[in-house]
Amino acid sequence: MQPCHSRAGKTIPQGSGYLAFVPAKLPPPIAFDGEMIRLMSDADIALGRLAGITEILPNPELFVAMYVRREAVLSSQIEGIQCTLDEVLEAEIDENGIRTKDIAEVVNYVDAMNYGMERLTTLPLSLRLIRETHSRLMNGVRGEHKAPGEFRKTQNWIGPQGSTLSNAAFVPPPVPEMNEALADLEQFLHDRHSIPVSIQCAVTHLQFETIHPFLDGNGRIGRLLVPLMLHQREVMAKPLLYISHYLKANRHEYYDRLMDVRVNGNWEGWVKFFLTGVAAVGNEAADTAKRIVQFRTEAQQAAAKMGKPELALIDHLFKHPIMDARTAEKLLEVTYATANNALSSLEKAGLVEETTGRKRNRMFRFRGYLKLFDDTPSRPPAIYDREKPTGYQHRADEPGREEPLWP
Repeated sequence: MQPCHSRAGKTIPQGSGYLAFVPAKLPPPIAFDGEMIRLMSDADIALGRLAGITEILPNPELFVAMYVRREAVLSSQIEGIQCTLDEVLEAEIDENGIRTKDIAEVVNYVDAMNYGMERLTTLPLSLRLIRETHSRLMNGVRGEHKAPGEFRKTQNWIGPQGSTLSNAAFVPPPVPEMNEALADLEQFLHDRHSIPVSIQCAVTHLQFETIHPFLDGNGRIGRLLVPLMLHQREVMAKPLLYISHYLKANRHEYYDRLMDVRVNGNWEGWVKFFLTGVAAVGNEAADTAKRIVQFRTEAQQAAAKMGKPELALIDHLFKHPIMDARTAEKLLEVTYATANNALSSLEKAGLVEETTGRKRNRMFRFRGYLKLFDDTPSRPPAIYDREKPTGYQHRADEPGREEPLWP
């Protein structure tokens, strides 16, 4: 890491010869030019549109549940955790089955998000809530021995496998300075007047990633902070705005923007990038919500022509879009034969597809519904071509998965 001193903080030499970055206090001095104001307006309009359109959903909780799962998959994929949405859904209906480590980590992410949202009803967004949420995220998975729910007590660093403190891409603040920065961040979380909430989310995420207070899981917790903050500030009643879709599609620029702030103090470039993402994913989610309403009506009309079991099963498929006959039997409270026949009827109508190719223990996928949540890349931000960050070259051998090491 190179010496630097910017509006975002400065590197400080440490006793063993390496440089550690110590962030400046919040809020940062952000300049509001015409482009910043326009992007903030676009983001706010998208958030308002998403918040409003979810009110027309017949069962918004089902939509929320699918978006939480999707966010868990995408946020985890940024860290190199290889798992698909289908695999998570299959794991949910087979709780006693064998789960890979990657699936377990994504399932934990879903649990952490749900826990954080529920905890906000009794506890404000704070360091305590962050620690508790981190504990749920790391429970029983990779990193479970790296002090889940506790801020680090040793120095960590970020870089490709085999890097050291002396040649790391980035070294977060030492523990004493980390604690001071965390206290400042908590105070900023409660600040409702300094800057608009959409920009506050951008600053909070970057500052948390810069502090890097845990030995593992910092990226995922940092991204969870965005929907938690929007919910606490009553911008979104439901956790539906997830930035991971955009960050994954623009992953290299994401890393570049983070480092450009630390090295050059370019807060404006990062905030514009973030606001562009909020507008993109907010509008995508609102469009998906509209398509869900239309798809639900069409699916129910088709199933109603088949019989009561098929019609009832359609409603259950919105909650369990991957299902076997045993699960359908329990949900419908009918015989196994009736449940199996209902799934077969829906398959013939093209509403579900069988995924195993087996004659027994078949698994069915609610393909039309799941297609609405396909990981289609968010549009790349136009500002990147005009304002290329400097001071950090993305490492080709950087896998993207967070692998903090410590002595």
